[in-house]
Amino acid sequence: MSETRPDHDPETAPTLPDREAVWARLLQEVASLPALPGVYRYFDAQGQVLYVGKARDLKRRVSSYFHRNHGGARIGHMVTKIHRMETTVVRSEAEALLLENNLIKTLNPRFNILFRDDKSYPYLKIASHEFPRMAYYRGAVDRKHRYFGPFPNAWAVKETIQLLQKVFQIRTCEDSVYNHRTRPCLLFQIKRCSGPCVGLISEEAYRGDVAQAERFLLGEPEAVMADLQARMMAYAERLEYEKAAEIRNQISALSTVLHQQSVDTVMDKDVDVLAVKVSGGRACVNLAMVRGGRHLGDRAHFPVHVQDHVLAPDDAETPETDQPPAALSAEEMTHATEVRVLEAFLAQHYLGGGVPALLILSHAVSPELIQALGDQAGRKITVVHQPREQRRVWLEMAIKGADLSLARLLSEEGSQQARTRALVDALELDLDLDAREAGLESNASSDGESSDAAEVAVDAATKAPTVRHDPLAGLRIECFDISHTAGEATQASCVVYEGHKMQPSQYRRYNINGITPGDDYAAMKQALERRYSATGLKAARLPDIVLIDGGKGQVAMAREVFTALGLPLSSIVGVEKGEGRKVGLEELVFADGRPKMQLPPSSAALMLVAQIRDEAHRFAITGMRAKRASVRTSGSRLEDIPGVGPKRRAKLLQRFGGVRGVAQASVDELASVEGISHDLAEEIYRALR
Repeated sequence: MSETRPDHDPETAPTLPDREAVWARLLQEVASLPALPGVYRYFDAQGQVLYVGKARDLKRRVSSYFHRNHGGARIGHMVTKIHRMETTVVRSEAEALLLENNLIKTLNPRFNILFRDDKSYPYLKIASHEFPRMAYYRGAVDRKHRYFGPFPNAWAVKETIQLLQKVFQIRTCEDSVYNHRTRPCLLFQIKRCSGPCVGLISEEAYRGDVAQAERFLLGEPEAVMADLQARMMAYAERLEYEKAAEIRNQISALSTVLHQQSVDTVMDKDVDVLAVKVSGGRACVNLAMVRGGRHLGDRAHFPVHVQDHVLAPDDAETPETDQPPAALSAEEMTHATEVRVLEAFLAQHYLGGGVPALLILSHAVSPELIQALGDQAGRKITVVHQPREQRRVWLEMAIKGADLSLARLLSEEGSQQARTRALVDALELDLDLDAREAGLESNASSDGESSDAAEVAVDAATKAPTVRHDPLAGLRIECFDISHTAGEATQASCVVYEGHKMQPSQYRRYNINGITPGDDYAAMKQALERRYSATGLKAARLPDIVLIDGGKGQVAMAREVFTALGLPLSSIVGVEKGEGRKVGLEELVFADGRPKMQLPPSSAALMLVAQIRDEAHRFAITGMRAKRASVRTSGSRLEDIPGVGPKRRAKLLQRFGGVRGVAQASVDELASVEGISHDLAEEIYRALR
């Protein structure tokens, strides 16, 4: 594997580079590329990665970006931004695929299709133990234990655990609980556990039940049923009718489950079914999982950057689109994009491992990709994209799920955009939307460079159809709320709404200290000062709207803070509860002197305000409860201090109003309590610090 890295330091590059010189340098570098497999990366003038791609022939593929009429705004826009490139030569196309996927995950390039799923898939874990336990598990697997899955969601795991409890009565309690039981728990009483904690089942019999459960999870329900029937008949022949009745009940429960699983099959054990749908500039890949012959449900994945990813030049090199992109019909372009999205998902999802032996796909994909998946998995991967019988039923279910999930996403995004527009109109915000929209549209061709330079970079980009951007996508709203319990564990929350959706990664919590307990005005003032001071903002920009959960008092406090910081008062909007504090009767209070405003209960603008405010309230409540629990947990160490019995503890709590007050008291204050000596006061003081 060899790598070329042009001699370039983006930090020393001029602010407005000579585009003609850059273009000439790039063409020279392209001409010197080898006709070998490899991976290429494009960077802008600031050193930010734009795109990562693979190629069977580096010279041919990279040349296509610089010598073709791309016929689309997306690729033309990207090419105008290329300032330098890097290439890596590898031994085979499979190696190129692996390297491309690793770089995409590491670099998060702006113009690649990216699947971001921050939740790992859950497993059913059977922990190694003298009497193994079943458990829900999410995370890295450990060879010490046995894992079954992955499952599409937590519900599927928990449903399976309940099933195995009913049929095989495997324990689910933690080892710490198991080791200290002296009598059977409720699960034993309701026939969900065989009671190994108190010796009500032998180790041999229990391990037999575990083995049967594992066989069931591995897709052998018929064999499990036959074994249970044989055991029942053996007990009956020995006149052990109670044990035979227990086995009969297990058979009955297992039969019910198998009957309910109408999509079961015995032939296919572990299968993943994937269907892709592209519409409205968004894409959905729906992944359905079959494990042990049981259909466990599905999960929809929505990649980013698809709306900018119409058709790249390398698509023209694939066998099914052996013509320039401009000659393709809209239906063919959609199909090619769907194939691209599906291949991106397969690479990013499976190249890290966990691919089953059979994949059922809605579209045919690159054989090289499947070969790379098989090479990494160490076994042959079978792919079917025109299934029959039961497999066809599975695929149709997955396609229907993709259609419904994408339609729901587009509907939600459309309604959110309408709500954003309604709020801007209702508040009559002067955001200069026409200028903002014009700037966004012109950015695709100029991006800080002259139009002449852009034409030099790529003539096709200037002929591309105009892509209309949403000018309100950049509207930023921040909302604050204060939460505490009788002055204890006061926290302020700040949530962010941008791009027509909440942005949880930008949420912030502020622990409020140094105020009178219960003073919401002072708490709000402290939170706003910390948020909008020069130190608090850092790289973040000022929001267009600052929502305050409260009325005149909170808004007056916000006005004071903004005036001191020199910030515009027009952005402050208080959300005051209306008459009777009923939902839908809220009034908006302004800091710049405008009169109160009451929006109709059915107003889309009020719905958005309520959505953001409720999220701020939820975020504040969860933070406050966690902080309060932490304080109380640390305070519970009073019970562990030698010399502090129930009577002295009660006197301390009564005197200082709770464990928090005790923790904040000085040694002299503690010693003033009846029954607390100075030495004991020092001991309490040290223990609670």
